[in-house]
Amino acid sequence: MEKHSKGEMVRGMFNDIAPTYDKLNHILSLDIDKLWRKRVVRIVRKLGAKHIMDMATGTGDLAIAMARNIEGSTIYGADFSSEMLAVAKQKIEQLGLSERISLTECNAEDIPLADEAVDAATVAFGVRNFEHQREALTEMKRTIKKGGHLIVLEFSNPKCAFVRWCYRLYSHYILPAIGRLVSKHATAYTYLPESIDQFASPEAFTTLLEEVGFDHIERKSQSMGIAHIYIAHKA
Repeated sequence: MEKHSKGEMVRGMFNDIAPTYDKLNHILSLDIDKLWRKRVVRIVRKLGAKHIMDMATGTGDLAIAMARNIEGSTIYGADFSSEMLAVAKQKIEQLGLSERISLTECNAEDIPLADEAVDAATVAFGVRNFEHQREALTEMKRTIKKGGHLIVLEFSNPKCAFVRWCYRLYSHYILPAIGRLVSKHATAYTYLPESIDQFASPEAFTTLLEEVGFDHIERKSQSMGIAHIYIAHKA
């Protein structure tokens, strides 16, 4: 039986679920993901970034939000899923943002941008999908100007025992059942909670960012620890 790398498996999965991704994403998150993205946009705007790379842009929600809410910004959206990018392209064209947002299909470990090409880089719910996280973060850092920032929005496991129990009940049982019903994909929404379980703790991920070469790292807990926003500075 042919074995596939994590990257190939995840790319294929996202290509398969791209047509229903937006609908399911907002239903399953109860639209809380929109609130988290708004907070990321406010952070990027406050940092004064204008030229921004949105890695793992998916269907373009964060890239679109930044283009619409950060005056004078240009967004470079990158993702390794061609089908997710096709959905993003359609949304961007419908909103008349094609001159502000460009899209590129690439792997996070091999970004076709020059050194120090952007003021900031963002990645929302994508780091845990990188096959080689350290290498991908190092490559993203290469593209950020000195004094710029990496802003990461990612799921985490709540520290409060009761919140963690409720979250695991929802994410491991209810979410996969709804996901399978709507997307018709057998494993995509089982992969989601499993990938969260396997992802580094906020403390461990902060250490990884430091090891890659970022400093002055802040982390902001979201919705009782269900997610975290990390703000990392490139010295």
